[in-house]
Amino acid sequence: MHHILNLDEIDTDGAVREAAEEVSGDTRLSFLKKAAVAGGAAMSGGAVLSALAPSALAATGHGRPPGSFGRGDIGILNYALTLEYLEAAFYNGATAANLPLSPQAAAFLKVVTKDENEHVQFLKGALGSKAAKSPKFDFKGTNTNAAMFMKTAQVLENTGVHAYSGQALNITHPKYVKAAVSILTIEARHASVIGLLNDASGEAITPDGAFDTPLTASKVLAAVKGTGFIVG
Repeated sequence: MHHILNLDEIDTDGAVREAAEEVSGDTRLSFLKKAAVAGGAAMSGGAVLSALAPSALAATGHGRPPGSFGRGDIGILNYALTLEYLEAAFYNGATAANLPLSPQAAAFLKVVTKDENEHVQFLKGALGSKAAKSPKFDFKGTNTNAAMFMKTAQVLENTGVHAYSGQALNITHPKYVKAAVSILTIEARHASVIGLLNDASGEAITPDGAFDTPLTASKVLAAVKGTGFIVG
């Protein structure tokens, strides 16, 4: 396992240090949960995710989102929209916090904030009246502390890559397939940039090697719910 982040000069407690050191492969998902626990987060969800009992987290065929998101392409788009709501809110909060970031990290934050908000608007427009409403979020300080922002952004972006790659081939409407693949590539660009900013060796640019690993909706949703970032 590669240790992506250098924690030598970062003052974080043991749980966050352990989580950050595991940001590779599927353990990126455990980072979200451990970081939230370290911040005193309650293990709670809200909106769509709060209705997901453990049995409902078992994804349907081909790793699709549970039926609570809607049927067919609608369900996949609402699943994507929920993840985009989370990302947009995370970056909007970081922008408002005026974090003391390096020039490169500040440039990353500016671009990614714009992109994630545009993803939200596109998906809401595509879904129309069937669009899920945005949950309420509490990021437990992870987007108002510069060091935690950098770590958490890396996890969120890589999780987005896994989530979109896990659903792109499940979409049936050609227009939405094109949009999902387009968003997937942007999430991957974000992930590679924040990975390089966090690890100058370049290993975090492609943390899974030459091929990314698609994740089922159940795995992504379980990890997101476990963070406690969604509170209502």
